[in-house]
Amino acid sequence: MQAVILAAGESSRFWPLNQKHKSLIGIMGKPLLYWTIKALLEKGIKDIILVINPNSFPQKEIKEKLADLDIKLSLVIQEKPLGTGDAIFRAKDLVREPFLISWPYKVYAGEIIDKILEKYKKGQRFVLVGSKTLTPWEYGIFKIADNKVVEIVENPKPGQEPSKIKMLGLHFLEPDFFDYYQKVRKHHSEDFIDALNLYLNDKKASFLLLDKEPPTLKYPWQLFELLKSAFESNKFKNYLSPSAIIGKNVVIKGKVFIGENTKIGENTVINGPCYIGKNCQIGANNIFRGPVNLENNVLTGSFCEIKNNIIQEDTHLHSGYFGDSIIGKNCRFGAGFITANRRLDRENIKSVVKGKKIDTGLTYLGTIVGDNTRFGVQVSTMPGVLIGSNCVVGPGTQVFENLNDNLTLYTKSKEIIKKN
Repeated sequence: MQAVILAAGESSRFWPLNQKHKSLIGIMGKPLLYWTIKALLEKGIKDIILVINPNSFPQKEIKEKLADLDIKLSLVIQEKPLGTGDAIFRAKDLVREPFLISWPYKVYAGEIIDKILEKYKKGQRFVLVGSKTLTPWEYGIFKIADNKVVEIVENPKPGQEPSKIKMLGLHFLEPDFFDYYQKVRKHHSEDFIDALNLYLNDKKASFLLLDKEPPTLKYPWQLFELLKSAFESNKFKNYLSPSAIIGKNVVIKGKVFIGENTKIGENTVINGPCYIGKNCQIGANNIFRGPVNLENNVLTGSFCEIKNNIIQEDTHLHSGYFGDSIIGKNCRFGAGFITANRRLDRENIKSVVKGKKIDTGLTYLGTIVGDNTRFGVQVSTMPGVLIGSNCVVGPGTQVFENLNDNLTLYTKSKEIIKKN
């Protein structure tokens, strides 16, 4: 069995964490793509075809990150974002047997693959995976008859949806699917659905209905659900590297991983689940309230409180409060940084994505920051604010709105001198 993993999208709704493809975000020391492929490998799927856009997916880097996995990896290039159907079709010449299609952040895929393989052993070669949704107008929705999928309706109007079951990013097809894709009259960004519907006209598709809707990754704040899923898996265990240095009076509770050559300052309290990578330096009197994920080479100063955070490698924090936030690579935060992570009225927090205000569904959300951004002392951010890559935010600034990439923002103050 083979797998085609689709990692060529622009990740435009994942800004500001889309300098590279979103599947390269680090969780527990490895990119999401790594954990997805590892889940496939554990189910015996070693022949992996990875469809990428070279502009957002550095080939050398990803080969290095996957080097310890015993897989056969083939890279296929999709230079322009022409949609899912086009991405799959580019793998045509490498597909020789029934194959699984997966998105590269399906870190939870193992259990689902088991159920697909059960159907495969019973002779079912066309399997679609779905789950119930409360917002069917946002997805491709199954039309079902006699317990079979007979059609997929893309983004049905509210009240006109054929069911409440949405199609997920896992499919099991035979190689003859490519013949049907070529029969599509007009190719466009959504033509994968058109090809599937042609396929459904001739093939009986069984479907796997999941008990609950698994985490997705359309928007950056959805990383929190993936992190929670990773921490809840049996793969995450307590670990303290022999080379780690733990200061006096450090308190560690719950499941905590501390990597090689990491130093934990005295009087720090770590409440798991928490992952702290290699070569990190955690200052004295820190408080970590899990879930917390710190990738390699993260540094914190004294009196730093971190709650429900995902922080990428080489980022340095001074003192302050970092709540319910996601921070990219190589960022710098001056002393006294504060994230506001809850609205005064306790309503859901909304973030602006591509000019549209989106309800995150979260009542706790701090800030999300891209790569290489720097903050002066005493900066604060309001709930749900997104800050781009390569930005500079001056001292004493309060950030109320999104900041685009490469932006410099200073608060202008007027000095008043009183004389006797």
